[in-house]
Amino acid sequence: MIKDYDCKLDLYETEVAIKKIKDYFERTLAYELNLTRVSAPLYVRRSSGLNDDLSGSERPVIFDTKWDKGEEFQIIHSLAKWKRMALKRYNFPNHSGLYTDMNAIRRDEDLDNIHSMYVDQWDWELTIKKEERNMTTLKAIVKEIYRALRKTEEYILREYPIFEKKLPHDITFITSQELENLYPELTPKEREDQIAKIHKAVFISQIGKTLESGKKHDGRAPDYDDWNLNGDILVWNPVLGHALELSSMGVRVDEETLDAQLKISGLEERKKLTFHKALLNGELPYTVGGGIGQSRICMFFLEKLHIGEVQASVWPEEMVEEYAKIGAHFL
Repeated sequence: MIKDYDCKLDLYETEVAIKKIKDYFERTLAYELNLTRVSAPLYVRRSSGLNDDLSGSERPVIFDTKWDKGEEFQIIHSLAKWKRMALKRYNFPNHSGLYTDMNAIRRDEDLDNIHSMYVDQWDWELTIKKEERNMTTLKAIVKEIYRALRKTEEYILREYPIFEKKLPHDITFITSQELENLYPELTPKEREDQIAKIHKAVFISQIGKTLESGKKHDGRAPDYDDWNLNGDILVWNPVLGHALELSSMGVRVDEETLDAQLKISGLEERKKLTFHKALLNGELPYTVGGGIGQSRICMFFLEKLHIGEVQASVWPEEMVEEYAKIGAHFL
């Protein structure tokens, strides 16, 4: 626990600042990536296969209804698959895309400074050509997102000179294997901290695949990102003293990659689901997409110690009381 925490905004000022950050970043992101805002669901039918099971172990919140008792519904974990279906249904032209506010409940989350059961992020998805499914495309889009982050930081520093500049001019790229080779004795999270502390902003790519050590840097579901063409944007958070993941993204699986990753994961039964059948039949556009944490961006720019200071969620009472003692008051 940090004992000399300097909370620079009170609760009212924080709410005002959150609105400024979200409005500015949302507009800037849409401009940089040529995105149009759309509405999105809070829940989907379980049988659709549209929900994202993240690393594969998280349980979704499930409920039924009085009008369709034969079907279960799931609160979404993310909209990775739904967005791809929406791009086709709405006839988005190539090199254009959509974004939306995504709100989710992740019941199995271990709560701490940066993890909450309530997830709020911008989910975005962009159409590309099949031949553009490569690292060059991915890196170009990462740079555009990073440019939106830097522009937002510049805006917030003009509005609130009390904050410090934290982002470098450029973001550093490294694969998960290169990172393991650099720090073989460290855990994946320790590696992230080390590389983020050095470079301040880094994109770690190829997450989900098995490394030379026989382990994975982190888990990824097999049916949305191509494990060779994905990654996370991390920044160094000086308030917390460790890396902070702001975005997870990637080039989405095509027919061949989906088939291969389902086999590796032992989940070939998913081929029977609506989304997977459409993708394997070549009925969906090729895309790149991801999620960008709204509360995490606000937490980072406003130099907050706990994510509960920038979002309204539910926390253990002892956690709320402990942080209040050092001036970190939850919304």
